[in-house]
Amino acid sequence: MSESLSLSGLPIGAAATVIAVDAAEPLGTRLRDLGLHPGTKVICLRRAPLGDPRIYELRGVQLCLRGSEARKVRVSADD
Repeated sequence: MSESLSLSGLPIGAAATVIAVDAAEPLGTRLRDLGLHPGTKVICLRRAPLGDPRIYELRGVQLCLRGSEARKVRVSADD
């Protein structure tokens, strides 16, 4: 694995593993409730035409997050 980056910085088609959610409540709780826990594998599938939001796949579901939300999730890109 490589060094950490925010989920919003993950390139389209790339996979990563969640390291931490660095958000205050209630956003932190919402992100964890959506399945973003340390050790979870995430793939960035696509983005909206203007770049925000993006669609991510994790735990067999697709999740749409704004860039401001995805910046609160630290990931480690899978090689």
